[in-house]
Amino acid sequence: MTEPTPIHHPNPAGVKRVAVLTSGGDAPGMNAAIRAVVRTATFESLEVVGVRRGFSGLHRGELNLLGPRDVANTIQRGGTILLTARSSTWRTPEGRASGAKYLREWGVDGLIVIGGDGSFHGAHYLQQEHGIPVIGVPGTIDNDLYGTDHTIGYFTAVETALDAVDKLRDTGASHERVFVIEVMGRHAGHIALDVAVAGGAEEVFIPEDDKPVTDAVEIVKESLAKGKRGSIIIVAEGYPGGAQGVADAIQAGTGMETRVSILGHIQRGGSPVSSDRILASRLGEAAVYALMDGRSDVMVGRDSGGICYTPLHETWERRKDVSRDLYRCAKTLSV
Repeated sequence: MTEPTPIHHPNPAGVKRVAVLTSGGDAPGMNAAIRAVVRTATFESLEVVGVRRGFSGLHRGELNLLGPRDVANTIQRGGTILLTARSSTWRTPEGRASGAKYLREWGVDGLIVIGGDGSFHGAHYLQQEHGIPVIGVPGTIDNDLYGTDHTIGYFTAVETALDAVDKLRDTGASHERVFVIEVMGRHAGHIALDVAVAGGAEEVFIPEDDKPVTDAVEIVKESLAKGKRGSIIIVAEGYPGGAQGVADAIQAGTGMETRVSILGHIQRGGSPVSSDRILASRLGEAAVYALMDGRSDVMVGRDSGGICYTPLHETWERRKDVSRDLYRCAKTLSV
């Protein structure tokens, strides 16, 4: 088998210098995406400007050149080497005008924004108001962006939460307790659903479903009748009342000793799993090529293994539902 020879990508937009930043909540795999942007640009003889602290750093002029050695030994690291922050100033026209001024002073032909829907709002308005080409790369553990099968960080967050669930199941069974475990997902139940199925949970509560908390009471009663020594209930943080509300209902309705474990920000950290590293690498490369093709105001994503492009405004305006087949499966397997 002959090894394929890399072919340089056409550059009809005449791009010479791109900028990259990470914004909003960090997600495992962001560094892999930064690395892919820098190394793809280098391969195509483009320069890269790194923006520190997201949009907060952009409107203050925290920019510096990045080369391939600057991103060496980062693909396995969690967090983001460019740092991240949320910025109230960027929500103002004056803040965005300041950022646009710095990008022009640095000769930037396009900006790549790695983040979630809040970050994409900021990128969209920058493009609308100042005409600077922007490309979004989906980096959020919630997997809640329309236009991509998965977002960077999602796979690692699921594995981190699942590891905790496995450990809590051991102690729950030993003490014959119910554990109600809250995972991240403020508006989306993707993490909760995957963890529920992979962790063998008895029930799962997600923001997409408004079923009453009393369902958990009946599930636990049924489990006791079947001879189960303990139960695992998964709750997405966006479910009304959260894990504590579900636990209070179970304790009051069954009398069983019930414990709450809120996993919180531990799900954002850690070395990214291989799936996140590969996804981030592909999307980082695709973001550079999208700018070279003259695309703007779109997010690069993966759809059935291929690269796709979605207008930024659609990523938050259109709803990405959970897998209803998987939701059914979770219920079927909880008997």
